[in-house]
Amino acid sequence: MQLVVESLETKLGKKEIVKNISLLVDNQKFVGVVGPNGCGKSTMLKSIYKSLPPHKGTVVLGDIDVLKTSQKKISQKLGVVGQFNEMHFDLTVEQMVLLGRTPHKRLLEVDNQVDIDIVEDALRQTNLLDYKDRSYLSLSGGEKQRTILARTIAQQPQFMILDEPTNHLDIRYQLEILQCVKKLNIGVLAALHDLETAAQYCDYLYAMKDGRIYTSGTPEEVLTPETISELYQIKCETYKNPITNQLGFVYQI
Repeated sequence: MQLVVESLETKLGKKEIVKNISLLVDNQKFVGVVGPNGCGKSTMLKSIYKSLPPHKGTVVLGDIDVLKTSQKKISQKLGVVGQFNEMHFDLTVEQMVLLGRTPHKRLLEVDNQVDIDIVEDALRQTNLLDYKDRSYLSLSGGEKQRTILARTIAQQPQFMILDEPTNHLDIRYQLEILQCVKKLNIGVLAALHDLETAAQYCDYLYAMKDGRIYTSGTPEEVLTPETISELYQIKCETYKNPITNQLGFVYQI
């Protein structure tokens, strides 16, 4: 499923945060958005999935005009994993993941065996089967984030948006979550904080600065010393890891 965003503009109060952004995510591609804190990454993503409706622009997912379609119908195709997922009431892990079936249910319709099987598969994909009866509030940060990912997988989306889902997690949980998403073989648009992670997982990158797309291309084309210096105001040297053939970075303030 392809995502096409054209001429997107979003304001918070009178301040323009997202400024005339257009981007494309082709079917089954993992596309990343990088840029410094405050550049507008999260606001742009929220505008795409209508948590923060934009003032101008179009968002088309497959044949769905996202900005003109009900949230329930969108949620049948689009899943979102955010950065923080705190709750003030408690559910078991299994109950949390079952919430992912809500977009596919009629009002007051009870969960059936099909839903239970889908949830069990989502728990298996995220290595959470042994946690299904645990309290969500008792989990570590990484376990909570895997639960939210499992809930999103249970939606059976054809496209997923990730809003810096790993930047507060340790390396193990970062890898677990992104590897799991990559294996889904669906379109993904992800705001990512770590450049090495972006280089490793993304097929294509958009770099943002001051609410606009600064440049775009493959990770090798975007993550150059010149672009990194312009975006983050630091000196950087890049290299290819001789074992993995992946981009690496050496920073200097």
